[in-house]
Amino acid sequence: MTPHINAKKGDIAKIVIMTGDPKRAEYIASNYLTDVKLVNEVRLALCYTGKYKDKMVSVMTSGMGMPSMGIYSYELYKFYDVIDIIRVGSCLSLREDIRLNDIVLSTSSYTSSNFAYNQSGIDTRLILPSSLLNDKIRQASSILGYEIFEGRVITSDIFYNDFINSEERNNDGVALEMETFALLYNAKIFNRRATSILTVSDSIYDEEKLTVEEREKSFRKAIEIALESIIL
Repeated sequence: MTPHINAKKGDIAKIVIMTGDPKRAEYIASNYLTDVKLVNEVRLALCYTGKYKDKMVSVMTSGMGMPSMGIYSYELYKFYDVIDIIRVGSCLSLREDIRLNDIVLSTSSYTSSNFAYNQSGIDTRLILPSSLLNDKIRQASSILGYEIFEGRVITSDIFYNDFINSEERNNDGVALEMETFALLYNAKIFNRRATSILTVSDSIYDEEKLTVEEREKSFRKAIEIALESIIL
């Protein structure tokens, strides 16, 4: 057990689907998994373990932002021997042809944050996801017939960002969010695997946004792609 996770060793599967919203974790567990057990609820960072088509998987809340994702992914890798983490979350589109409800697969993550330096003294701002997991995501999306976009995800410390058109654009980002870099960096330091598959909830080209309820439940395609990828 850790200060943030009270699951016992073995309660959490080697594969974890991580969502920002605890209600989304609950939704996935209730609608897609069988033999489900709630194994953590400390600070409402809900974690459920069950089976998806006979494959053991856990679904856990990461919370919002790199500090929160940094804590939970670190503890999952170090103390619970998790091998694979797939983030299923939301993002802001930075490209006009990537629209509301489209799916984005991260091929890299850039951040202006000092997360890596503060965590381990390494001054890096660009990190890559697992090529193996990304290949499985591509294969699963093809099997399901779901289109995905691919590109660099910009991970920001700031939600209300007035400078999206500057640094994010200059670093070739296709989408903006707040957790992926921390997840991928922790996977790197533990020699584990991670990637991020995101649903567009907002766009800099469109004033329309997903509602709170839509954010919770409308990520069906990304959820199904992530779950199908774990059985390949």
